[in-house]
Amino acid sequence: MIMEIVSGNQQVEEFLQKLDHPFKTEIEEVRKIILSMEKGLSEHVKWNAPSFYLHNDDRVTFNLHGNGFFRLVLHRGAKAKETVNLKPHFEDVPKGFMVWAANDRATIKLTDLKDVEAKRELLKEVVGRWVDVT
Repeated sequence: MIMEIVSGNQQVEEFLQKLDHPFKTEIEEVRKIILSMEKGLSEHVKWNAPSFYLHNDDRVTFNLHGNGFFRLVLHRGAKAKETVNLKPHFEDVPKGFMVWAANDRATIKLTDLKDVEAKRELLKEVVGRWVDVT
């Protein structure tokens, strides 16, 4: 029996092809934005959603379980780590753009394509900074 090794990108492509979600177009656009950032991120499917990782630690994961929205979860991976306060690195980000769930985990809420386009540059800046500081 020959096992086919599926790359993370291929895994995400197959996941998105099968995805039945009201914001599929927006999710695909946010994925393109993140992949265009040249931060060395790789992707795979984690927690039943696309997730971006660096050095085997997930950093940004889609949360597709919203009613009228979806989220990006900014985190430091699934493994327990010593707690750090990342909030000071994001003090200049407009209030409400990030919702902090803990000192080292935040979410960004997105609603539709107009919202994604309006937040495009800030999204790139915040996700890029998140990758840099984590």
